[in-house]
Amino acid sequence: MPPIYLDYNATTPIDPPVVESMLPYLREHFGNPSSAHAYGKAAHEAVEKARRQVAALIGAQPDEIVFTGGGSEASNQAIKGTCLRRPRSFFARLFGGRSPDAVHIITTAVEHPATLEPVAFLGRLGASVTILPVDWFGSVDPDDVKRAIVPRTRLVTIMHSNNEVGTLMPIREIAAICRESGILVHTDCAQSLGKVHVNVTELGVDLLTIAGHKLYAPKGVGALFVRRGVQLEPLIHGAGHESGRRAGTENVPYLVGLGTAAEIARESLPAATEKLKRLRDRLHEALKVALGDRIILNGHPEKRLPNTLNVNFVGHIGSEFLMKVPEIAASTGSA
Repeated sequence: MPPIYLDYNATTPIDPPVVESMLPYLREHFGNPSSAHAYGKAAHEAVEKARRQVAALIGAQPDEIVFTGGGSEASNQAIKGTCLRRPRSFFARLFGGRSPDAVHIITTAVEHPATLEPVAFLGRLGASVTILPVDWFGSVDPDDVKRAIVPRTRLVTIMHSNNEVGTLMPIREIAAICRESGILVHTDCAQSLGKVHVNVTELGVDLLTIAGHKLYAPKGVGALFVRRGVQLEPLIHGAGHESGRRAGTENVPYLVGLGTAAEIARESLPAATEKLKRLRDRLHEALKVALGDRIILNGHPEKRLPNTLNVNFVGHIGSEFLMKVPEIAASTGSA
């Protein structure tokens, strides 16, 4: 028997209906979506259907969805694309120091590397960066965000849910604070989609990251929600694909798969949330019965993803512990 798979925050298997939806675009419908003939039109229609399906999952408009090569690219596009709309500030160091009007970015210490590394990169180019701490549960205080805002603040980028302990961040409150100052808000929603309700209007965010392989779609495909009116510098320059926002011929089969996965996720909510929560809590209770105070819960006890259970086994090193139970495929972090 294969090991019991408990590493869904690292990646999900591809849902069989997702595979089935992709097959015609791997076999028959091979056209370039930019071509005007029948083959191209069939591919273009498939891409636009997928765009509508992804938009419906998060309560967006189809023209607010930019397809990408994955969640990391989407977050890089959001962060770099926002800040490089003012490139003059970033090259100040080349000419003798940091510009007094350098773009300011706010993030937290517990973000995914797909957020922290682009922010660090922009810092090396001259941007000013504030990295906020989190509390015992792994959550950032909205008041800390408010205190960190300065006139030069261009972007606040904070994950919707933590990819290791599952803590849900107070994004709605943070977005409301930023809206008062006209500051853009980006949130990485890769781990949340399909597990909890996500609506971009209710959250009030301007940019939101989607990763296909966290949603039962293939690896190597994702999307970025870009609210109407928000202008980004393209991360990949070239022809005018994705309304000029992301160059490169669209990966039609994978986009079809992402669209199908998004539709399945939308139809499964909120029942999926409750089912996952019951499974998570049943496992946690069994561990507590067996081990008592030798188990410590990490993350918020209530405000966390319904599929995520992160615990300390007191007196054990996580990686060594997992090596002793090869019957279980789990991780010490998110992967």
